[in-house]
Amino acid sequence: MAERSTAAVDVADNSGDEPLTAKADQATADGVAQNPERDTESDEAKGSGGTDGSETQASPPELHSGHKLARRYRLEECVTRLDGFSSWRAVDEKLRRAVGVHVLPADHPRARSVLAAARSAALLGDPRFVQVLDAVEENDLVYVVHEWLPDATELTTLLSSGPLEPHDAYQMVSQLSSAMAAAHREGLAHLRLNPNAVLRTSTGQWRIRGLAVNAALRGISSDTPQRTDTESIGALLYAALTQRWPYEDDAYGLSGLPKDVGLIAPDQVRAGVHRGLSELAMRALANDGATASRHESPCTMPEELVKAIGEMPRIRPPEPAFTAPPEYQRTTYQQGTYGRTASHPGAAQPIQPPPPLQSRTGKALKWAVAALLIAALGLGSWQLADALMDQGDKGDTNKSQTDDGGDKGLKKPAAGTPIAIKGARDFDPFSDQSEKPSDVGKVYDSSPATYWQTDFYLSPKFGNLKPGVGVILDLGKVQQVGKATVTVLGQTSVELRAASAESASEPTSFDDFTKVADGSGTTVELRPGKSLKTRYLLVWLTQLPPDNAGHWRGRVADVKVTS
Repeated sequence: MAERSTAAVDVADNSGDEPLTAKADQATADGVAQNPERDTESDEAKGSGGTDGSETQASPPELHSGHKLARRYRLEECVTRLDGFSSWRAVDEKLRRAVGVHVLPADHPRARSVLAAARSAALLGDPRFVQVLDAVEENDLVYVVHEWLPDATELTTLLSSGPLEPHDAYQMVSQLSSAMAAAHREGLAHLRLNPNAVLRTSTGQWRIRGLAVNAALRGISSDTPQRTDTESIGALLYAALTQRWPYEDDAYGLSGLPKDVGLIAPDQVRAGVHRGLSELAMRALANDGATASRHESPCTMPEELVKAIGEMPRIRPPEPAFTAPPEYQRTTYQQGTYGRTASHPGAAQPIQPPPPLQSRTGKALKWAVAALLIAALGLGSWQLADALMDQGDKGDTNKSQTDDGGDKGLKKPAAGTPIAIKGARDFDPFSDQSEKPSDVGKVYDSSPATYWQTDFYLSPKFGNLKPGVGVILDLGKVQQVGKATVTVLGQTSVELRAASAESASEPTSFDDFTKVADGSGTTVELRPGKSLKTRYLLVWLTQLPPDNAGHWRGRVADVKVTS
């Protein structure tokens, strides 16, 4: 593959003077069968999606189901056929997995731009994007192979049943903003972010499809790519909150806003919309400075959106709903003189009382129980009095210990109070090499758009070379730790380990850290099973996610520690 371009792919677009919005992107999905990998288009794209008709259009390749590319990719179903190219669901027979394929003639006027965009996107290797797996020109064809996510659902489909819950909308805009901020730092833009390009996987992770490639296929470019993508994220958040498209025309199966009323805030469109998310959507949409006085400064770049989201109070998921257990149903069986005999169905039977104790035996048991109770009460009273007297005798000793700096009189911080991380360093005691030490500060910079990453390995278990790698966190002093929340990219297994509270300096041996919690996922909450006091914590990765380049790599985006 070619080396990554340092700028967004610049392709011919005779109508690209204004930012790409839904006004210029009316690709409604009405009447089109839903498919996790379908990228629907309207006929309008032929006239305003990147060409004005002066460009000679190549004919679509004559392809059919069963056709093989590179003796490997077997085409199964055509999901898009438009503007001289087609998109297919296919099977990679070599790796036995489903893939998606874009195909266009090699003499298509945008073939070179599509190849350049695909190769640049493939080099990004960010798991928040649907990965480009191959980009090839052969036999008069250009084709781009990308991941196929059968367990993912388009945002278009999710919104067909109603707006998202505030927590889901918060997660969506947070993950999309962080991903696009990372892409723009590498010189890549999307320019076609719409509900068809946003997918939610079965694990709840949001993925973006078509980075750079979708725009190149349609000849779309922008003089302000960051503003274009930021406005698109605002439109997606607006739709997620209101189930309406924030422009007058209907699009993507969503109704547009009423005519001649302009852009109104989401909390004015639908009751109960989260106020903070409504403000955020408006700051991203009205990002040309023409915002109403009620709104804060506009966001013109994904990085500014990430910062604005970080300043918002965290939106917690809704409490799980519990169903009441069924009422107790009395059995229709009763105890007979021999074994169990069934009564008439549906008839409630009285519960037979136990047989009375024999008179002499009953009296003896009563007296014995009474005597035991009296003895227990007397013993308990004596022990209580002795404890109180002993506490009085030791009052002066406790006072002096408190005055001397003992921990009995210290005021404990409230549970859930954030603990500042004073420093961090990468930790790989089973190797002589460091693991990206220059980026380790990104794990606690409060920006989920940045991350520290490990080297790549040939298996999830570090190529069987070592049990793991991690980051040591310095809390500045010994503190009570109640929880550490670790945000990672991709499904990752994580352990939380702690050094002894008596450690005078940062430990250098793996054996100096004791495992106190573990978990896996993309946002892992690690709670020690018992009270923990320490200055040094070790976030230890034990199993890595794939990086979609045939390797496995860990990426830690954020760590927060609370008391």
